[in-house]
Amino acid sequence: MPRSKSGVRMMLISVHIPRRMLEGLDELAKSGLFPSRSEAIRVAVRDLLIKERERRRGSGVRREVGTVVSERA
Repeated sequence: MPRSKSGVRMMLISVHIPRRMLEGLDELAKSGLFPSRSEAIRVAVRDLLIKERERRRGSGVRREVGTVVSERA
């Protein structure tokens, strides 16, 4: 299994997304904001998990959303 620079094991998943979203990811990578589509997706998923965890804490929901590991500051 591949690992990130920080040693976190990376898992491979497949997703289907609309062409326009894929083109948007390509633009983010092409502009240099992210080094790759994969990194842009990882950041988006990380941010979603953080947001949901914070929302659930605020609403008193006890179910935890996955552990978030970030390589970005």
